Amino acid sequence: MNKYRTHNCGELDKNNKSKDIILSGWINKKRDHGNLLFIDLRDNYGVTQCVIDKSNEYFAKLEKIQLESVIKILGKVVERTKETINLELKTGEIEVVINSFEVLGTCKELPMPVFSDQEYSEEIRLKYRFLDLRRKKIHENIILRSKVISFIRKEMNELGFLEFQTPILTSSSPEGARDFLVPSRLNPGKFYALPQAPQQFKQLIMVSGFDKYFQIAPCFRDEDARSDRSPGEFYQLDLEMSFVEQEDVFNVIEKLMINLFKKFSSKKITSEKFPRIPYEEAMIKYGTDKPDLRNPLIIYDLTEIFIREDVKFEIFKKLVKSGSKVRAIITKGTVQKPRSFFDNIDKWAKDQGASGLAYFTIEKQKEISAKGPVGKFFSKESLKEIMKITGAKEGDSVFLSCGKTPEVEKISSIARDKIAEDLDLINKNSFSFCWIVDYPMFEMDENNKLKFSHNPFSMPQGDIDKLDLKNPLNLKAYQYDIVCNGVELSSGAIRNHKPELMYKLFSLAGYDKKKVDDKFSGMINALSYGAPPHGGIAPGIDRIVMLLADEKNIREVTMFPMNQNAEDLMMNAPSEVSENQLKELNILLKKKK
Repeated sequence: MNKYRTHNCGELDKNNKSKDIILSGWINKKRDHGNLLFIDLRDNYGVTQCVIDKSNEYFAKLEKIQLESVIKILGKVVERTKETINLELKTGEIEVVINSFEVLGTCKELPMPVFSDQEYSEEIRLKYRFLDLRRKKIHENIILRSKVISFIRKEMNELGFLEFQTPILTSSSPEGARDFLVPSRLNPGKFYALPQAPQQFKQLIMVSGFDKYFQIAPCFRDEDARSDRSPGEFYQLDLEMSFVEQEDVFNVIEKLMINLFKKFSSKKITSEKFPRIPYEEAMIKYGTDKPDLRNPLIIYDLTEIFIREDVKFEIFKKLVKSGSKVRAIITKGTVQKPRSFFDNIDKWAKDQGASGLAYFTIEKQKEISAKGPVGKFFSKESLKEIMKITGAKEGDSVFLSCGKTPEVEKISSIARDKIAEDLDLINKNSFSFCWIVDYPMFEMDENNKLKFSHNPFSMPQGDIDKLDLKNPLNLKAYQYDIVCNGVELSSGAIRNHKPELMYKLFSLAGYDKKKVDDKFSGMINALSYGAPPHGGIAPGIDRIVMLLADEKNIREVTMFPMNQNAEDLMMNAPSEVSENQLKELNILLKKKK
């Protein structure tokens, strides 16, 4: 028999009545009732209520012991009276009468309580992460993460995928973020890079003749933290398939996501055939390529309305003449909303850095008219045209924003979410997936130079022998994103497996043949030895678990996250290293003045 426990703290019930048992765990809570002392003993599996009478010789010692001390209890299981049953606990029908106990691990004064899930500062939580992880909610999140990864592995095996591990020390690659560099001791002056993703290696696996690959891959990017992005490292389900088209990748991922989200959540999946939304359509209808489809509001382009003579809204008309666009959001049946509802949204938009949101409500007494601050600028005919374009009806309201395309997309996108939240339109008990497809192959950067818009290794759409390389901004690629509830889970693509085509496309982005050969020598060489058509995707594990756990911050589903400054407060990383270590690596630090 194990000397520390006969049972764990989550399994005893009334079937164990009158049994002598041993439990070990942490003291979660104590309640002193004078003659009786109740102790909630906690381990990984649950909580068991234990009780000791004042007549017991161990009573005084237990009374003084610090919360979160680790103890072993020897006792007897008794059934609780009907009025004291706790249905919130798996062990709530019984309690353990303590005969004796032993301290296994003492606890100092706690910097934060463990039995409560109340919010504490990031600094305290991350410095004492081992305590934070004992708390019920985050403990369950980390267990959920483990179960999700195990389930994914099982599903991928059943789908015929083989799991391989790709190198961690590799060469630097322009994936879009800064690399973490590792100096080479044996090759002075040269550096490895930690992989931003196993992109080239998974393509090389396909060239090697393996048909379906996956791994739960660690990825490293020197990026600033966000609520949905950890600084430094993250994990993704990396997969690649040979002899496939875009739809084949979609079918695998849809099957996996449906099974996964049904297994670990009771929320409804709104459509098991995920909608395919072209990128350009998404940017107009939602203002973003990460739309939350639980939100029923749609954005409409009303730019042409402001060219009409019978529209007198001069501020917007001037902006439209200079190249600005006008976007509109229609809210159904909001004619009865108080003026404060509209003014608050206008004020909110100004707080976001926009010039505000103009608005009016469509009414009909004798004829169609517009009520509101800018309603007087629209004729009856122009209002009818707006209603025709947007499907708006009497009693509906129209919110308008105007600006250059990137700015108007940004404000209309976040306004769409804000208005839907204020009107309580979002079904929080559902998952709405979609695919964003038909991304442009290229885009212009802030210096008006051509660059790849997404993944540089993607296959362009159309007849590859007749591509219009003179108008690269017109080229679409077989690139796609999967989005759920406004969270981008992954980007993916059908790969460009033809070296000559790759050279042509890279040359448009300013890479000559030598530079391509230098940067991607392993892959470009391999592709010239008979490469199959292939494609893949890499959904983020952290974001999947975030959605399943209904958390807003990725920190809540990551075991040992860094803070906003990419520091591990618990392990004091990054840290300085010794002069001898630097000397071995042929590195001389030059301190800033």
